[in-house]
Amino acid sequence: MAYDDLRSFLRALDREGDLKRVKAEVDPYLEIGEIVDRVNKAGGPALLFENVKGSAMPLAMNVFGTDRRLLKALGLRSYDEISEKIGGLVKPELPQGFTGLREAFGKLGSVAHVPPKKVKEAPVQEVVLTGDDVDLDQLPALFTWPEDGGSFFNLGLTHTKHPETGVRNLGLYRLQRHDRRTIGMHWQIHKDSRNHYQVAARRGEKLPVAIAFGAPPAVTYAATAPLPGDIDEYLFAGFVQGRRVEMVDCRTVPLQVPAAAEVVIEGWLEPGKMLPEGPFGDHTGFYTPQEPFPALTIDCVTMRRRPLLQSIVVGRPPTEDGPLGRATERFFLPLLKIIIPDIVDYHLPESGGFHNCAIVSIDKKYPKHAQKVMHAIWGAHMMSLTKLIVVVDADCDVHDLHEVSWRALGNTDYARDLTVVDGPVDHLDHASYQQFWGGKAGIDATAKWPEEGYTRDGGWPRMVMSDPETADRVTKRWKEYGL
Repeated sequence: MAYDDLRSFLRALDREGDLKRVKAEVDPYLEIGEIVDRVNKAGGPALLFENVKGSAMPLAMNVFGTDRRLLKALGLRSYDEISEKIGGLVKPELPQGFTGLREAFGKLGSVAHVPPKKVKEAPVQEVVLTGDDVDLDQLPALFTWPEDGGSFFNLGLTHTKHPETGVRNLGLYRLQRHDRRTIGMHWQIHKDSRNHYQVAARRGEKLPVAIAFGAPPAVTYAATAPLPGDIDEYLFAGFVQGRRVEMVDCRTVPLQVPAAAEVVIEGWLEPGKMLPEGPFGDHTGFYTPQEPFPALTIDCVTMRRRPLLQSIVVGRPPTEDGPLGRATERFFLPLLKIIIPDIVDYHLPESGGFHNCAIVSIDKKYPKHAQKVMHAIWGAHMMSLTKLIVVVDADCDVHDLHEVSWRALGNTDYARDLTVVDGPVDHLDHASYQQFWGGKAGIDATAKWPEEGYTRDGGWPRMVMSDPETADRVTKRWKEYGL
């Protein structure tokens, strides 16, 4: 089972020797970031800094820094468990007979029993601070990289709702601490919360916002997932962890937050109130420049009696983003196949920031099939931001980058097999010559057919492969060779 809250997961890691408690005083200005980046890149343990300079609050870092820890936090043996579960729910086949009907109702039931559950009392509201008692300087924010524009909270789960429809959104955005009561909201152009803010501003209304820190692991993961705007992240979190997430009403804004969180901050966004935000050393490995973003005034802080904060370090990959991105890649394969059934498998390399590059395998069925798939991906929700798509045949392991490179470098005539288009790019993309849109490329690395114009004598060459009988005989005799 997934863990109910962050601290129970940390206790489990502690028992297993996969949590290191750091008792020495550490500085949130550069020092913690340097420590965490080194530990993460070495595949090291989760960290609990118990003596953070300037704060009485312990700071948990690198909690999801390995695939093993993230899987354990979500109660999974592999990412494919959820992928298969989602695949079973979205299979388009109609039920056949009594057994099929029973299975169909079972699938519906597995979703129906996991919507969030409202509770009246919550650990996260054991302490309530309002007015002049609110002081964000008491929370350990990180100044991670030398050219950052200030100190940031990097793992705050931001809650908003659409002013007209009431649909909730849970998102993960960096949060710059401007002063003891003001937070900068880095809401990128493609994000749902930005849309909520724009609708509220158009109506001349303030937008209520609540930000939770140290939430249950499944909730934290759900905040990172690129769900369509009409799918509730808390329903998805319940689906992942196999039981309902308990929610409690905020004290000063009309929103709900996870009852088992460690800290929640609440406030209202005034229309048009903006402050310069950034620069920030982001998950791209480069600094994103300073831009004006909405500034949230905090009116209330609620917390446990002895709270701890959770944060994350981003920068040049690999970072803690890696396991979270790999989980999303696997979890959403069945949904992507519903939109683009041509896809056999796909891989989003961490070195590409998970959105800059997609490697896709297809069971090629007709000429220019690869190009059809490229354009379908560029039209698929947040996959539209993908800058490079490499399409390979179904017999290629998309997760083996050596194999993919061999195909892409050897199977391609770039005068014919390279597709270049313009389209939207991520808000954080620094390579496009203007913000928000730029050039994209698709590489057809599949075997080419005569119908696609490949008319050389003998057709497309066969790949070099071992003789199966000889390979089997060598395998059986391997010990005899003394190798």
